[in-house]
Amino acid sequence: MKDKKVLIVITSHNTLNNGKETGYWLGEVTHFYHILAEAGFAIDFTSPKGSQPPLDQRSYDLRDKDNRLFWEDENLQAQLNNTIPIEAVNPEDYIAIYYAGGHGAMWDFPNNERLAQVAAQIYENGGFISAVCHGSAGLLNIKLADGRYLLDGKTVTGFANLEEKLIRLVEAVPYLLEDELKKQGAIYKRGIVPFIPHIEVSDRLITGQNPQSAKAVAKALVNSLS
Repeated sequence: MKDKKVLIVITSHNTLNNGKETGYWLGEVTHFYHILAEAGFAIDFTSPKGSQPPLDQRSYDLRDKDNRLFWEDENLQAQLNNTIPIEAVNPEDYIAIYYAGGHGAMWDFPNNERLAQVAAQIYENGGFISAVCHGSAGLLNIKLADGRYLLDGKTVTGFANLEEKLIRLVEAVPYLLEDELKKQGAIYKRGIVPFIPHIEVSDRLITGQNPQSAKAVAKALVNSLS
Protein backbone atom coordinates (compact mmCIF):
# COMPACT_ATOMS: atom_id res chain seq x y z
CA MET A 1 0.00 0.00 0.00
CA LYS A 2 2.71 2.48 0.99
CA ASP A 3 4.23 2.44 -2.49
CA LYS A 4 1.10 4.21 -3.73
CA LYS A 5 0.53 7.86 -2.93
CA VAL A 6 -2.36 9.91 -1.57
CA LEU A 7 -3.70 12.80 -3.67
CA ILE A 8 -4.97 15.98 -2.01
CA VAL A 9 -7.30 18.07 -4.18
CA ILE A 10 -7.45 21.83 -3.54
CA THR A 11 -9.83 24.33 -5.13
CA SER A 12 -8.73 26.91 -7.70
CA HIS A 13 -11.87 29.06 -7.24
CA ASN A 14 -11.60 32.29 -5.25
CA THR A 15 -14.90 34.23 -5.25
CA LEU A 16 -18.25 33.86 -3.47
CA ASN A 17 -21.52 34.96 -5.09
CA ASN A 18 -21.44 38.07 -2.89
CA GLY A 19 -18.10 39.12 -4.43
CA LYS A 20 -16.05 38.33 -1.32
CA GLU A 21 -12.92 36.21 -1.58
CA THR A 22 -12.82 32.53 -0.75
CA GLY A 23 -10.60 29.54 -1.62
CA TYR A 24 -9.41 26.49 0.31
CA TRP A 25 -9.47 26.14 4.10
CA LEU A 26 -5.93 25.81 5.41
CA GLY A 27 -6.61 23.47 8.33
CA GLU A 28 -8.49 21.05 6.11
CA VAL A 29 -5.26 20.59 4.16
CA THR A 30 -2.75 20.67 7.01
CA HIS A 31 -4.62 18.54 9.59
CA PHE A 32 -5.12 15.81 7.01
CA TYR A 33 -1.61 16.11 5.56
CA HIS A 34 0.31 15.67 8.81
CA ILE A 35 -1.54 12.53 9.87
CA LEU A 36 -1.03 10.85 6.48
CA ALA A 37 2.62 11.94 6.29
CA GLU A 38 3.33 10.68 9.82
CA ALA A 39 1.81 7.33 8.80
CA GLY A 40 4.40 7.11 6.04
CA PHE A 41 2.35 7.97 2.97
CA ALA A 42 3.74 10.10 0.15
CA ILE A 43 1.37 12.92 -0.80
CA ASP A 44 0.81 15.00 -3.92
CA PHE A 45 -1.25 18.17 -4.29
CA THR A 46 -3.47 18.83 -7.27
CA SER A 47 -5.98 21.51 -8.24
CA PRO A 48 -8.27 22.06 -11.23
CA LYS A 49 -6.05 24.81 -12.67
CA GLY A 50 -2.68 23.80 -11.22
CA SER A 51 -0.14 26.26 -9.78
CA GLN A 52 -0.94 28.21 -6.59
CA PRO A 53 -4.47 27.73 -5.21
CA PRO A 54 -6.25 30.62 -3.46
CA LEU A 55 -6.24 30.52 0.34
CA ASP A 56 -9.36 31.59 2.21
CA GLN A 57 -7.73 34.20 4.45
CA ARG A 58 -10.22 33.49 7.24
CA SER A 59 -8.46 30.15 7.69
CA TYR A 60 -4.93 31.58 7.95
CA ASP A 61 -4.26 30.81 11.63
CA LEU A 62 -0.66 30.06 12.55
CA ARG A 63 -1.54 29.59 16.21
CA ASP A 64 -2.70 26.19 14.96
CA LYS A 65 0.38 23.96 15.22
CA ASP A 66 -0.39 21.94 12.08
CA ASN A 67 -0.93 25.10 10.07
CA ARG A 68 2.30 26.63 11.35
CA LEU A 69 4.46 23.55 10.68
CA PHE A 70 3.03 23.27 7.19
CA TRP A 71 3.28 26.99 6.37
CA GLU A 72 6.88 27.29 7.56
CA ASP A 73 8.08 24.21 5.62
CA GLU A 74 9.75 25.41 2.41
CA ASN A 75 9.30 22.07 0.62
CA LEU A 76 5.58 22.00 1.38
CA GLN A 77 5.21 25.62 0.31
CA ALA A 78 6.91 24.78 -2.99
CA GLN A 79 4.47 21.91 -3.53
CA LEU A 80 1.49 24.02 -2.57
CA ASN A 81 2.54 26.87 -4.85
CA ASN A 82 2.95 24.46 -7.77
CA THR A 83 0.00 22.08 -7.50
CA ILE A 84 -0.25 19.53 -10.30
CA PRO A 85 -3.05 20.40 -12.76
CA ILE A 86 -5.67 17.66 -12.51
CA GLU A 87 -5.28 17.01 -16.25
CA ALA A 88 -1.71 15.83 -15.59
CA VAL A 89 -2.58 13.40 -12.78
CA ASN A 90 -2.23 9.64 -13.38
CA PRO A 91 -4.82 7.84 -11.18
CA GLU A 92 -2.72 4.66 -11.24
CA ASP A 93 -0.21 6.33 -8.92
CA TYR A 94 -2.67 6.74 -6.03
CA ILE A 95 -4.31 4.57 -3.41
CA ALA A 96 -6.55 7.39 -2.13
CA ILE A 97 -7.87 10.82 -3.05
CA TYR A 98 -8.87 13.51 -0.54
CA TYR A 99 -10.97 16.55 -1.36
CA ALA A 100 -10.06 19.44 0.95
CA GLY A 101 -12.79 21.98 1.53
CA GLY A 102 -13.19 25.70 1.61
CA HIS A 103 -16.16 27.31 -0.13
CA GLY A 104 -14.30 27.52 -3.45
CA ALA A 105 -14.68 23.76 -3.86
CA MET A 106 -18.41 24.18 -4.46
CA TRP A 107 -17.69 25.81 -7.81
CA ASP A 108 -14.85 23.92 -9.44
CA PHE A 109 -15.04 20.40 -7.98
CA PRO A 110 -18.44 19.03 -9.10
CA ASN A 111 -18.29 19.77 -12.83
CA ASN A 112 -14.66 18.91 -13.53
CA GLU A 113 -14.87 15.78 -15.68
CA ARG A 114 -11.19 14.89 -15.36
CA LEU A 115 -11.34 15.16 -11.57
CA ALA A 116 -14.36 12.85 -11.49
CA GLN A 117 -12.59 10.37 -13.78
CA VAL A 118 -9.46 10.33 -11.61
CA ALA A 119 -11.50 9.69 -8.45
CA ALA A 120 -13.60 7.00 -10.12
CA GLN A 121 -10.51 5.19 -11.38
CA ILE A 122 -8.80 5.28 -7.97
CA TYR A 123 -11.99 3.86 -6.44
CA GLU A 124 -12.50 1.17 -9.09
CA ASN A 125 -8.86 0.12 -8.57
CA GLY A 126 -9.72 -0.65 -4.94
CA GLY A 127 -8.60 2.71 -3.54
CA PHE A 128 -10.37 5.16 -1.24
CA ILE A 129 -12.18 8.44 -1.77
CA SER A 130 -12.27 10.90 1.12
CA ALA A 131 -13.51 14.45 1.58
CA VAL A 132 -14.17 17.01 4.28
CA CYS A 133 -16.62 19.90 4.63
CA HIS A 134 -17.28 21.62 1.27
CA GLY A 135 -14.77 19.20 -0.25
CA SER A 136 -17.67 16.73 -0.39
CA ALA A 137 -18.84 18.76 -3.41
CA GLY A 138 -16.16 16.81 -5.28
CA LEU A 139 -18.24 13.65 -4.80
CA LEU A 140 -21.06 15.08 -6.90
CA ASN A 141 -21.19 13.68 -10.45
CA ILE A 142 -18.61 10.89 -9.95
CA LYS A 143 -19.90 8.01 -12.06
CA LEU A 144 -18.63 4.45 -11.75
CA ALA A 145 -18.13 1.93 -14.57
CA ASP A 146 -21.65 0.54 -14.10
CA GLY A 147 -23.10 4.00 -14.79
CA ARG A 148 -24.25 4.64 -11.23
CA TYR A 149 -23.30 7.67 -9.20
CA LEU A 150 -20.68 6.95 -6.53
CA LEU A 151 -23.01 8.59 -4.00
CA ASP A 152 -25.99 6.38 -4.77
CA GLY A 153 -26.83 4.49 -1.58
CA LYS A 154 -23.69 5.64 0.28
CA THR A 155 -23.85 7.22 3.73
CA VAL A 156 -22.03 10.55 3.60
CA THR A 157 -21.59 13.87 5.32
CA GLY A 158 -20.36 17.32 4.39
CA PHE A 159 -21.00 20.92 5.44
CA ALA A 160 -24.57 20.95 6.76
CA ASN A 161 -27.34 23.33 5.71
CA LEU A 162 -27.58 24.36 9.36
CA GLU A 163 -23.89 25.24 9.47
CA GLU A 164 -24.17 27.28 6.25
CA LYS A 165 -27.06 29.19 7.80
CA LEU A 166 -25.16 29.80 11.04
CA ILE A 167 -22.21 31.38 9.21
CA ARG A 168 -24.68 33.38 7.06
CA LEU A 169 -23.41 32.31 3.67
CA VAL A 170 -26.52 30.61 2.26
CA GLU A 171 -26.98 33.44 -0.27
CA ALA A 172 -23.28 33.49 -1.17
CA VAL A 173 -23.02 29.89 -2.41
CA PRO A 174 -24.33 28.33 -5.64
CA TYR A 175 -26.31 25.57 -3.86
CA LEU A 176 -26.61 23.91 -0.45
CA LEU A 177 -24.22 20.96 -0.33
CA GLU A 178 -26.38 18.78 1.91
CA ASP A 179 -29.28 19.08 -0.56
CA GLU A 180 -27.16 18.22 -3.61
CA LEU A 181 -25.62 15.14 -1.95
CA LYS A 182 -29.13 13.84 -1.22
CA LYS A 183 -30.23 14.49 -4.81
CA GLN A 184 -27.60 12.03 -6.08
CA GLY A 185 -28.88 9.26 -3.84
CA ALA A 186 -26.65 9.75 -0.81
CA ILE A 187 -27.88 9.03 2.70
CA TYR A 188 -26.76 12.28 4.36
CA LYS A 189 -25.99 12.37 8.08
CA ARG A 190 -24.69 15.12 10.34
CA GLY A 191 -23.77 15.47 13.97
CA ILE A 192 -26.46 16.70 16.37
CA VAL A 193 -24.35 19.72 17.35
CA PRO A 194 -22.92 21.89 14.55
CA PHE A 195 -19.17 22.49 14.20
CA ILE A 196 -18.01 19.45 16.14
CA PRO A 197 -16.14 16.58 14.44
CA HIS A 198 -18.37 14.10 12.64
CA ILE A 199 -17.42 11.53 10.00
CA GLU A 200 -19.13 8.81 8.01
CA VAL A 201 -17.44 5.70 6.58
CA SER A 202 -19.36 3.92 3.81
CA ASP A 203 -17.51 1.17 1.98
CA ARG A 204 -14.36 2.92 0.66
CA LEU A 205 -15.80 6.41 1.00
CA ILE A 206 -14.82 8.49 4.05
CA THR A 207 -16.37 11.92 4.62
CA GLY A 208 -16.16 14.61 7.31
CA GLN A 209 -18.80 17.22 8.06
CA ASN A 210 -16.85 20.40 8.80
CA PRO A 211 -13.32 21.82 9.20
CA GLN A 212 -13.16 20.28 12.68
CA SER A 213 -13.48 16.80 11.10
CA ALA A 214 -10.32 16.78 8.94
CA LYS A 215 -8.18 14.91 11.49
CA ALA A 216 -10.87 12.28 12.03
CA VAL A 217 -11.12 11.72 8.27
CA ALA A 218 -7.34 11.33 8.07
CA LYS A 219 -7.24 8.85 10.96
CA ALA A 220 -10.07 6.79 9.47
CA LEU A 221 -8.28 6.72 6.12
CA VAL A 222 -4.98 5.62 7.69
CA ASN A 223 -6.81 2.85 9.58
CA SER A 224 -8.47 1.71 6.35
CA LEU A 225 -5.20 1.76 4.41
CA SER A 226 -3.35 -0.15 7.13
